[in-house]
Amino acid sequence: MSSLASRIAALEARVAELEAGSRPAAAAVGPAEPSAVDPDTFWALEGLRQRVPSPGAVLIVGDVELPDGSVARWQEGAATADLLDDEWDRRAEALAALGHPVRLQLLRHVLRGSTTARELAEVEGMGTSGQVYHHLRLLVSAGWLRNRGTHYEVPPERVVPLLTTMIGGRR
Repeated sequence: MSSLASRIAALEARVAELEAGSRPAAAAVGPAEPSAVDPDTFWALEGLRQRVPSPGAVLIVGDVELPDGSVARWQEGAATADLLDDEWDRRAEALAALGHPVRLQLLRHVLRGSTTARELAEVEGMGTSGQVYHHLRLLVSAGWLRNRGTHYEVPPERVVPLLTTMIGGRR
């Protein structure tokens, strides 16, 4: 029961941090003793460490309900060695598509429910309709958006990777 109480206390502390606009603590990079990681704060990390042998792995996981009520649940992992040995240049197009502020805003607005090019072009700061279509085509080509006739959507399998990429871009 004390484990449940400590988990609830940790969740309450995290909610308070989020409501206050601060970011939760992050694990330190570098050598650390296994006991140096707080299992209540880093429960997902501890679960990963229990399942994956050294040199470890990276896991993207999320359970998201979007404003329109759609749900995206996603988990993807990769072993550290596989990631370091992979050809990173194959990811350049997908990452480059996220490298423009207008494209990031387009994705955010699509996730929030603006799904037509017309709606997106009406958002202040998006530029001309031609510029909006240009950015939409690049996002579709890179797989961040899917065109459904007159509507655009972030494919469910890309919602969590997109949101975790946004977390990774925080400073």
